[in-house]
Amino acid sequence: MHNSAAAISSEGIGHVLGHAGMRPVRPAVRPVPPPRRPLPLARGPRPAHIPLAPAQERMWHAARAGNSSDWNVTRAVRLSGPALRPEGIVAAIDDVVARHEPLRTRYPRTASGPAQVIVPADEAGGRTDVVLATEAELPRHIAEFAAIEFDLETGLPLRARLCVLGPHEVVLVLVVHHISIDGRSVAPLLRDLGTAYLAGQDGAAPDWPPLPIDYADYTLWKHAQLGDYSDEWSRATQQLRYWANTLAGRPPVLDFPCVRPRAIRRGGASAGAVVPVAFAAGVHRALLDRACAARASLFMVLQTAFAVAVGAFSGSADVTVATAVAGRDHRLLDDLVGNFADDVLMRVRLDRAADAEELLDQVRGVALAAFAHPDTPGQRLKRCLLQDAACPLFQATLILQRGAAAQPAADGSGGVSITEVDTGIVRAKHDLEFGLVDRYDRLGAPAGIDGVFIYPAALFERGTAVAFTELFAATVELLAAGYRGPVTPLLTDWSAGRR
Repeated sequence: MHNSAAAISSEGIGHVLGHAGMRPVRPAVRPVPPPRRPLPLARGPRPAHIPLAPAQERMWHAARAGNSSDWNVTRAVRLSGPALRPEGIVAAIDDVVARHEPLRTRYPRTASGPAQVIVPADEAGGRTDVVLATEAELPRHIAEFAAIEFDLETGLPLRARLCVLGPHEVVLVLVVHHISIDGRSVAPLLRDLGTAYLAGQDGAAPDWPPLPIDYADYTLWKHAQLGDYSDEWSRATQQLRYWANTLAGRPPVLDFPCVRPRAIRRGGASAGAVVPVAFAAGVHRALLDRACAARASLFMVLQTAFAVAVGAFSGSADVTVATAVAGRDHRLLDDLVGNFADDVLMRVRLDRAADAEELLDQVRGVALAAFAHPDTPGQRLKRCLLQDAACPLFQATLILQRGAAAQPAADGSGGVSITEVDTGIVRAKHDLEFGLVDRYDRLGAPAGIDGVFIYPAALFERGTAVAFTELFAATVELLAAGYRGPVTPLLTDWSAGRR
């Protein structure tokens, strides 16, 4: 029978009440403000207090909790050749620090909250120490240098070490706290470093184009876009409301088969270990075809497989996984060094999908919604959830990046060749973490997907980590092969093996 009460409009309700001898009640109408005009991203005046950008807040709170070194980003490059001038490298680093404000910014706590305090360029030099080292000593020098914590409140977030291996060979080690740099910053950082070094060889200042804006300009623009949490119509409030509603009632902690109780696990990151993972070009091509048929992306298909694997591994049909977003949604941000990237969460209800096709469609919708709400700081979100604040917002993450074409060792700088050095440093910030790269040949054809699974060695045995990697890989290949059957068998196979 049709529910007539539900079909009556608000005007109809007033009409019925009037005929019954009751005074009609006009429904409350909340005025919706007109949409805000887009704000231009440009240089502007600097207020006395420059807040942190949303992407920086998680790093700042983690550092105050005593986990600062977990977020040290370390890169090392080897420079060799008869024209090598170590003093020129040191000068080039100072030039780059002067160019990019985040590399000379302190992050103290103030009465108005955490702030960015930019140190003048002439007071921020001298960030490089020079040591003599042998090839055998190099790994120890890199590891020790990378492990030193930054004091973000009083110090600067960059340091450099020049390991001199011989008269014509050095290894430059750069360590930058993640609060001031993200993955997309490495390319402009190294490019500007090379430009400054070459200019110094000719006794000139770097001839690079001026930056259109600085990171502080981006920060102020971002906050102006988001508005204030006291405004119920602001973008900040709307995003926070979305996440609080989306994550309400989820399991606070996923139970993985660990080698030791979680209660005695470290508070931050721990020494990590890796398991390599790779998919051939044929699987890559099939995944792209599956994504196209579902009006989805390659990432969404991989994230579907990841959610299934995490659900099977934890024995839960309600899993929250994460990925990173670049956050560089404006062309003026391309050449800046700074932290624009942040995590977004995806809550996947495996029990609400009858088959793999429905699950892929659910992940597609969840991912699009997550990417549309990328700016809510984790600490603020935790205060809105009915769970212990010590519980992580997520324990599992998958990041997919587009692979760049392989570059030969640089040798266009007056006889100095430059090659990247593997630092050998692996920090496991989360329980389960896949870092994948999709690669294409010079004609744009899929050439395969590869990467690593990173896990905390203190939490999982090697065999357990390998088994989880194999579970994920098998699920990926199943989707690539066109599996459209029920989801439940994919979740029970692993659980049956654990019993």
